[in-house]
Amino acid sequence: MALVLSFEKKDLEHASKQKPVEATYSTFDLDGEQFFQIDTYGSSDRKLVGKRSQSIRLNRESASRLIDLLQQEFSLD
Repeated sequence: MALVLSFEKKDLEHASKQKPVEATYSTFDLDGEQFFQIDTYGSSDRKLVGKRSQSIRLNRESASRLIDLLQQEFSLD
């Protein structure tokens, strides 16, 4: 699991298509701090189907920064 505190833009050398996977999100408080967590699950051809693959956790500040980046990169209003 990763608690993301900041973001830095990095250009990819080789972009490739990825297989779609299922994702869930959770919100919770821990020691008085609010978190938003995204969990992804392996593709249907994975050995252990339904097993959580990755977790990304954001606190209030990093979630706000991600919203700003998404609005900027996708030209969202």
